[in-house]
Amino acid sequence: MRAVVVREFGPIENAKLDEVPKPAPKAGEVLLQTHATAVNFVDLIMMSGKYQFKPELPFVPGKLPAGVVAAVGTNVKNFKPGDHAIAMAEQGGFAEFVAMPEGQCVKLPAALPLTEAAAMALIYDTAYFALRDRARIAAGETVLVLGATGGVGLAAIQLAKAFGAKALGGVSSADKADIVRAAGADAIVDLAAPDLHEGLRAQVYAHTGNRGADIILDMLGGDIFEAAIRALAWRGRLVVIGFASGRIPTLKVNYLLLKNIEVSGLQVSDYRKRMPTEMQNAFREIFALHAAGKLKPLPIKLYPLDEFTAAMHDIADRKQRGRVVLTIGKD
Repeated sequence: MRAVVVREFGPIENAKLDEVPKPAPKAGEVLLQTHATAVNFVDLIMMSGKYQFKPELPFVPGKLPAGVVAAVGTNVKNFKPGDHAIAMAEQGGFAEFVAMPEGQCVKLPAALPLTEAAAMALIYDTAYFALRDRARIAAGETVLVLGATGGVGLAAIQLAKAFGAKALGGVSSADKADIVRAAGADAIVDLAAPDLHEGLRAQVYAHTGNRGADIILDMLGGDIFEAAIRALAWRGRLVVIGFASGRIPTLKVNYLLLKNIEVSGLQVSDYRKRMPTEMQNAFREIFALHAAGKLKPLPIKLYPLDEFTAAMHDIADRKQRGRVVLTIGKD
């Protein structure tokens, strides 16, 4: 089968499209014929060798591929050939087939296009656990999403609205503010404003009656984290998801006492490994919200598998407006 293979950590060009053995499902495993897999920034970090864990070389990148069940191993009870599914794979998605344990697969609604399912994977589940589990979102609260133009940010805006909250979208690039508004943001917070240390809080206060945000999701870190934490309301919760700015910030923990605020972290891969049933339930709720029209399809740019290098550069250069998806089979 064809697959994108990384044999040496480093730049995108180290990855090559190659022929590798097709996996066979073992007992309890599902063999998925991959139709579509999203390209994520975390794939590039993993390929560079700078991710929190290094996969054993050689490896096939690509998280959470969507496709059609081609075969099942013995003792598989809930899947059969022809079912549509997502494999909760940490790697292996940029290939024509992937085998995963049954408990690490999620059945997809038949009416959901596989390219759209792939585009939803990783970002909606990340946003879901950030809002539901870490931040304990309640209807009527205000959520500030930093880095709202990215995939997780756009998903978080939509889910916050679906959960009955007010959503503020933090953007650094004004030319992408339109997709944040289209996702349902009630207001835009300019992360490129001068004197952000004071200005971010002033903007949030202006949209919350000087109260602050109940929840802040931070994918950026750096100076923006240090400015944003000052914009939390009393008993507010900030969830750290990533450090796209490139700098990991520090915090004087006595600040947490001043307004009884919380700062927590989210590594969604751990939920897939440690709490697969909860992850499956999360996807079921996400797909139900989608079917009910409460989640809008995000902009998707499709690339065939043999153009994976261009797709990855779109992510690395932050050119994408929405999601970048590799198409590996027919939808």
